[in-house]
Amino acid sequence: MQNRTIFLAGHAKLPQGMAAKSVFETLTITAELDCKYGVIIEASCTLATQHGRDFVGRLLRGYSLREDYETLVKLLQEQYKGKAQNALLAALKDLHAQFEIYDGKKS
Repeated sequence: MQNRTIFLAGHAKLPQGMAAKSVFETLTITAELDCKYGVIIEASCTLATQHGRDFVGRLLRGYSLREDYETLVKLLQEQYKGKAQNALLAALKDLHAQFEIYDGKKS
């Protein structure tokens, strides 16, 4: 039986002054993806508040890292206005890079 989902993580350094910085040195976005289309089934991140983690998870869910990466970048830029925006964008970029490595090996 072939695996239907994969779990990937993207990482980025947190800026100074972030609440999460006292717990984590880096911000991580994790995602469970559909193997066939790269669609994000579930996503989470290491923001300090549950509300922030939930917001980012909902924002990313349902989009494909293969087809919708630029859309995800724009969504984060337009809808997340916290101090961690740049770290989230960098972690998303790293997550996308990890997916491209996986996707390239799969072909």
